[in-house]
Amino acid sequence: MNITVYLGANEGNDPSLKEAVRALGAWIGGAGHTLVYGGSKSGLMGELAGSALHAGGKVTGVEPQFFIDAGFEYNAVTELIVTKDMTDRKTKMIELGDAFIAFPGGTGTLEEIVEVMSKVSLGHLDKPCILYNLNGYYDGLKAQLAHMIDLGLSSEERQQGICFAKNLGDIQRIICCK
Repeated sequence: MNITVYLGANEGNDPSLKEAVRALGAWIGGAGHTLVYGGSKSGLMGELAGSALHAGGKVTGVEPQFFIDAGFEYNAVTELIVTKDMTDRKTKMIELGDAFIAFPGGTGTLEEIVEVMSKVSLGHLDKPCILYNLNGYYDGLKAQLAHMIDLGLSSEERQQGICFAKNLGDIQRIICCK
């Protein structure tokens, strides 16, 4: 299974992020899945890819040319797909994915997973869409989605395929049951 993970190229300042991202990568690689991610060697992205590779997994990086030009690519990945720009990168990562996980990240992570969430709620994508709610990171987004339902702007049915996972065990259950 190709598991697309969205996350930042920064490390953040919470040591539990690095620990959790390494565990996620080790599980993806050790379980025989292929990691699809943004292709960077920096920060949490580099930690995720390195742990998946160390566990014996395959890693596909998808990176726009301007990041390659800036020297951000992770040369150890199994496959590197270079795209024209960020829009093509998002399209390719969705095309390759069999499941999608948003690890805590910045605005780019949010943008990428929101596109997946929209496709899931429109019925254009029937694959697991998981927000890794590590230490309550996505509680605000979870509340916003509930608020949309409360105001009649969305529905439980449309959001049915959007899942929140508190830990790696939750992620494994969601992916293994789909």
